[in-house]
Amino acid sequence: MKRIFFFCVLLWITFSCKKNQVTSVQNLLAIANPKTVVQSKKIDHQIREINQAIIVPKLDGEMNDPAWKEAIWYGFDQKWLGEPYTFNDFFGRYKMAWTPEGIYILVEIKDDVLYDQYKDPLRLWWDDDCIEIFIDADNSGGNHQYSNNAFAYHIALDGNVVDLDENKKPTLFNNHINSKRKTKGDVSVWEFKVTIYDDTYTERKINEPLVLKKDQKIGFAIAYNDNDGSLERENFIGSVFIPGEEKNLGGINADVFGTIILKE
Repeated sequence: MKRIFFFCVLLWITFSCKKNQVTSVQNLLAIANPKTVVQSKKIDHQIREINQAIIVPKLDGEMNDPAWKEAIWYGFDQKWLGEPYTFNDFFGRYKMAWTPEGIYILVEIKDDVLYDQYKDPLRLWWDDDCIEIFIDADNSGGNHQYSNNAFAYHIALDGNVVDLDENKKPTLFNNHINSKRKTKGDVSVWEFKVTIYDDTYTERKINEPLVLKKDQKIGFAIAYNDNDGSLERENFIGSVFIPGEEKNLGGINADVFGTIILKE
């Protein structure tokens, strides 16, 4: 019996060492080639059920669509970057719904200064006031900084949508997100339709969007870049708690995204 026990222990140690070696090789490959996607086992967190819209919301920057009347407000309440801010400087909340054609998001932002210093949408786009929507179509998590394993869409005040492509270059993804913003005083209402693409998406090729279905899980987060007139953004305020000191991870690692579940 002792021989059998020690033989089993030896097999377990050998298997563990080989498994660790494989993991190390995968990590080294990912560092050497950012296009390499290392498989991740995302732990679902901030799980939220999103109801299907019977009547498709009209993208008009208004809050009167039937889908929004029953939807729950969620907050932009996590400071990812910057100094503490006051209610007069910023307040944000959002609602969500879905149809087979995409995810719909209603956002209300109270911001005392809307700042757009760069007219070129591909220049330092994160330092202007903008909404950032994070999408991981299969909720798989993992690195996505220079791949389409997930997307970090920056939607500017003029509606342009920017993310990095697989060649590490900023690219317009305006066909992924339609939006409308209306601002009265210091309050802006945005409506978005996000067409969902998975990790097979390839730039400059014909890509078919996903048809969304009941009980589908999607990795999701949303944030606001706030700049009141500085050279760089002053705050980055998100929707998901990120543990640890480094909070600016949404554009790199989809593990930090929350999880939405599509319900009827």
